[in-house]
Amino acid sequence: MKKDAKRKYTTITIPLPLFEKLQGKIKGTGFSSVSDCVTYILRETLIEMEDKETDKKRNNAVVEKLKALGYTM
Repeated sequence: MKKDAKRKYTTITIPLPLFEKLQGKIKGTGFSSVSDCVTYILRETLIEMEDKETDKKRNNAVVEKLKALGYTM
């Protein structure tokens, strides 16, 4: 059985010019398809978004601790 055989997929549409541009950019890379490239880009973007959320929560917690100690912001 193929590694990805148990995974479920969906279809996402993107503008044809964007698809064609990505198709040209992935030539000679490790990406076997535009779908692989888009999946990679989306995963990396989600990681960045989650990191920003974590940083914001951490900063807010520090601000709250400082306020509790009597510092004004």
